Amino acid sequence: MAARQTEVLVVDDEQALRNFVRRNLEVRNYRVHTAANGLEALAHFQSHTIDLVILDLMMPHMDGLETIRRIRQTSQVPIIVLSALGEEEDKIRAFKLGADDYLTKPFGVGELLVRIQAVMRRAQWMPRSSPTTAQIIHDELNVDLERHKVSRGEAAIDLTPIEFELLVYLMENAGKVLTHRAILQHVWGEEYGQESEYLRVYVGRLRQKIEPDPTKPRYILTERGVGYVFGG
Repeated sequence: MAARQTEVLVVDDEQALRNFVRRNLEVRNYRVHTAANGLEALAHFQSHTIDLVILDLMMPHMDGLETIRRIRQTSQVPIIVLSALGEEEDKIRAFKLGADDYLTKPFGVGELLVRIQAVMRRAQWMPRSSPTTAQIIHDELNVDLERHKVSRGEAAIDLTPIEFELLVYLMENAGKVLTHRAILQHVWGEEYGQESEYLRVYVGRLRQKIEPDPTKPRYILTERGVGYVFGG
């Protein structure tokens, strides 16, 4: 039986760009759907099994940020933003709504393909185990590596694949200061290293979920200008 093709939804109000991305993905055996705005994208998303969304931010009728917000109400499908908006605040807004990666226009095909491979790799989580234990426990925090479960005391904590990998990496290196670059390359992939805004957003999201008081973190501590350390 032939393997199922990865289905990608490309959303951009520029037809030339939609066609460019579609052609380059189809020759690599992706099945591509296209939409010119967020409303069209949501209609495609509801009627097809979409594995990856690539979308612009500035579009008529419904912009990319609102599209991300609505998709995230029902799905954790990987989302890559392709946008001419390259300011850090634009990236942070997209990440806070649930984007997984952000590529600034103009971009190269090679870079896009690498980012696609990276987000799909992170999304396709498989059960894992530590060399010594299937669980990591710190204080009230318990991570079950085999079942991909996290809890604090009796309360279950729902994490996305990226949040889970970030937490595991920090906990496996408890007490060690991990640099921004080291964390990015371990969690996101070797092709990353300068995207410090990714970490700010995801560490903030993790703190909201695992810290008893996110304003006074006791698990994930910041080493200003360097990185993060778990447990001090």
